[in-house]
Amino acid sequence: MSLYLEHFGLTREPFSIVPDPGFLYPSHYHRQAVAHLKYGLEREGGFILLTGEVGTGKTTLIRTFLKSMPAHVRTAYILNSQLQVSDLLASICLELSIKSVARDGVSFVKACIDALYDDLLADHARGNRTLIIIEEAQNLGRDVLETLRLLSNLETHTNKLLHILLVGQPEFLETLAQNDMRQLNQRVVSRFHLQPIDRKELADYVRYRLHKAGATRAIFEDSCIPVIYKLTEGIPRLINLICQHALVAAYATGRYSISKRLLKEAAAEAVPFSGLTRDVKGRWIVGLPLALVIILGVVGLQEAIKEDFHKIDSAKLIDFPPNAEVSNANNLVDTTERTALSSDWILSKQSSSGFVETSQNDISQSPASDIGDVRDSHAQTEDQRFDAKTELLKLWVPQSFLELSSSSAKEILRLKEETIFLSDLDAMRALDRPGLVTLSQMGRARPMVLIGIQNNFVTVRGEFGDEKVEFSDLLAVWNQEYTYIWRPPPNYEVLQGGQRNELLINWLQERFLQLDSAYERMITGGRYTEALQFHVLEFQRLYGLKQDGILGPETMMMINRLTDPSTPSILVRS
Repeated sequence: MSLYLEHFGLTREPFSIVPDPGFLYPSHYHRQAVAHLKYGLEREGGFILLTGEVGTGKTTLIRTFLKSMPAHVRTAYILNSQLQVSDLLASICLELSIKSVARDGVSFVKACIDALYDDLLADHARGNRTLIIIEEAQNLGRDVLETLRLLSNLETHTNKLLHILLVGQPEFLETLAQNDMRQLNQRVVSRFHLQPIDRKELADYVRYRLHKAGATRAIFEDSCIPVIYKLTEGIPRLINLICQHALVAAYATGRYSISKRLLKEAAAEAVPFSGLTRDVKGRWIVGLPLALVIILGVVGLQEAIKEDFHKIDSAKLIDFPPNAEVSNANNLVDTTERTALSSDWILSKQSSSGFVETSQNDISQSPASDIGDVRDSHAQTEDQRFDAKTELLKLWVPQSFLELSSSSAKEILRLKEETIFLSDLDAMRALDRPGLVTLSQMGRARPMVLIGIQNNFVTVRGEFGDEKVEFSDLLAVWNQEYTYIWRPPPNYEVLQGGQRNELLINWLQERFLQLDSAYERMITGGRYTEALQFHVLEFQRLYGLKQDGILGPETMMMINRLTDPSTPSILVRS
């Protein structure tokens, strides 16, 4: 045992860059990756893809995965990817203990493939599976990749005989995206891109490795964690490198704990490209170019926010704070949404009172009629007129935000308006969203907000407060145009099978995890895969939606209903 380990009371090296499965920290992303690998292995053959930046722990993860491999799965682990076709086949046969028999007039490549096929058939008959793992897949040549694709064709009448796990850096994704690689890319049954460790998990990562090495006390001060994350961006290999140098530096100076300053000094030697420079007095400063970029970026953002806020009438979406707690009229959970015609929500300005005002010019006009005993408001001044759009907006946004200055708009979420035509109370219940209705009353169009449904009665909000009326009475004076708001997922679009949208796919899988803790994230590479589409179909069936497998507004809104209780509802449950 080295003296520096004794100095800290450690029994093992805690931050070795050797990929030791015993030190694999089960981060959020690593657990997801293992789930995707298991899922791919359970499929009937094909390619499994694991990618990630250098140093994110791919090899450590694979070795951990191998340790938990079921007994009925045999593996061929190829570490050297810079091989010719013949060398690759020879390596696979060697790993699987397959002997190829040379035959007259038969090439070495064909002899290897024939021997491999015969062995796979025999192993399949015994109920076993075969997995080939190839590291550093970004180094594979086109001819080798094509050979692997052909190997994936080895099958019986009903089953594929081979699983192939390709592990590589992000540039390998670019290779697969090429047109000549589309056949292979389409055969990837499960894929996952391994991300660095989250900032919130970094402290646990450091403590975990120290604990595994025998530490019984904290060694790194809490102030070190933000510095480590800033220098490494969560990449495990860089974290290990910096922490290792910090331990050695502390030992060399006789210290038993590592301060922020000591960590920076050690990091300068371990990671000279970290962006920190040292002035003549020994102080650490951020490089001037980076500082200028940050300052200019902040100033530019502030100016952009000001400009966008004052010119928001040209925007197509409403912007509000992402963490706003909604004050719902009925304090109920949102349900399904059914979308038809889309229109723009236009905000004109911010009034002196702090409320966001809307243009009355957008209100559609209807023929004159009356409803019940609604009072006339012709005597009202223009400034006192009821603003239905603002009232609808207030159901989504708390009063406190509406009273903030425009500078607070830097934290926003985007709300989308949809307009549909309704004439059925059941359809309105299914929609379950407060919305604008324009009623023909007292010889003029009267905009109101529908905020509740109970039995055959609806509650509308107008200039004289809330009023409860029968739906049949509402229908008699309503033009059946209904405008409501919903919160689309990130990078919103209607998604069909095979299309790519990484942000939307991530949102979908996160929501499925909320709905079912047993759900295992899939490796999709940002693509709406067949496997994920199957889950959407099951979701649609379970909740009575159209079972088309399309990730459209109706499905997204039902997911919102079940996972986001902040969305306003109109259903009053007696």
